[in-house]
Amino acid sequence: MDVLRPTLVTIGGRVYRKNAVREATYQNEEEESFFIDTDQCLDEPCDDYLIEETDKGYQCYIDLPSQLFKYIIGKKGETKRNLESDTRTSINIPRQGMEGEIVITGQNRNGVISARTRIELLAETFRKKQPFTHFLSFALNQPEIQEKFMQFKEEVLAKCSKDRGVESTIFQNPVKLHLTIGTLVLLNENEVEQACQLLQKCKEEFLDKIAAGKALQVTMSGIEYMNDDPAMVDVLYAKVEMKDGSERLQLIADRLMQKFLSSGLMLKEWDRVKLHATVMNTLFRRDPLAEERSTVSPGKHGQRERESFDARNVLKLFDNFYFGEVNLNTVHLSQRFSTDSAGYYTSSGQVQII
Repeated sequence: MDVLRPTLVTIGGRVYRKNAVREATYQNEEEESFFIDTDQCLDEPCDDYLIEETDKGYQCYIDLPSQLFKYIIGKKGETKRNLESDTRTSINIPRQGMEGEIVITGQNRNGVISARTRIELLAETFRKKQPFTHFLSFALNQPEIQEKFMQFKEEVLAKCSKDRGVESTIFQNPVKLHLTIGTLVLLNENEVEQACQLLQKCKEEFLDKIAAGKALQVTMSGIEYMNDDPAMVDVLYAKVEMKDGSERLQLIADRLMQKFLSSGLMLKEWDRVKLHATVMNTLFRRDPLAEERSTVSPGKHGQRERESFDARNVLKLFDNFYFGEVNLNTVHLSQRFSTDSAGYYTSSGQVQII
């Protein structure tokens, strides 16, 4: 990491610089230290937490999923002890396997604020290392699209099956064709409910306004790949575009992404949402239910061993393949590794746009 250009982390509207250190480790994971970026925070208070004054001093509560407690505790309790020593506070964390609030108590108000800030930043860091659990999606599995997709699959196998790695197992399940807006890490039912409420808030604030009562009629047409070498491809996808050439779908997707990123529940993958539908994915060789983030970096949690395929002939012969048109009117909060009664992903929540 460039120490002159550290990573910026935004939590609750506050911006922090993040410095990586290796003073202590937990299960071979790198712990990190943080400090407030005052240049980014001059126009807003950084102590806007709800701090209670009690007969024991100052106190505040942090509601985090229990899966993150171990990172706050650290190996043999070292991280927790260091936090308490540095901030001169007492940090009470629920027992392993129990949900509940973390309670911070201290004689100095600024110490309590500092402890809370550091705990939230640690939680944010390790949340990003968890495999995603949900994703925002538009379903693209209408019968006409599925029929054209099966035609695409049959023709590719008929004409390109001799190309390295091209086989039936790497094709998407047509019932699960979708456009992903972004992936989320929701670690308990409370966070799922937060995401559902946020999705409803998005509808009220901007979804209906952008749609303006008009159907989001899109075309699914043409194929592209996600890396630099067409002879070594892992993911092949179809392009999704508004039929009228407008930017309404792109604007909706980007606004949704920005809203969920600011909540801390979504993981950032792009500066803008890439409008696409995966049609071939080498992860499916080993697991037909596999899903991945749109971008996978070396060493990322959940990355799987995979065998690429030679897509040169597929791209040449099917470059402009037309999968059809579809009206998009529902944003789903979809559960990873799930199937509903119709074969699509189980929905934890959804909103109608028009």
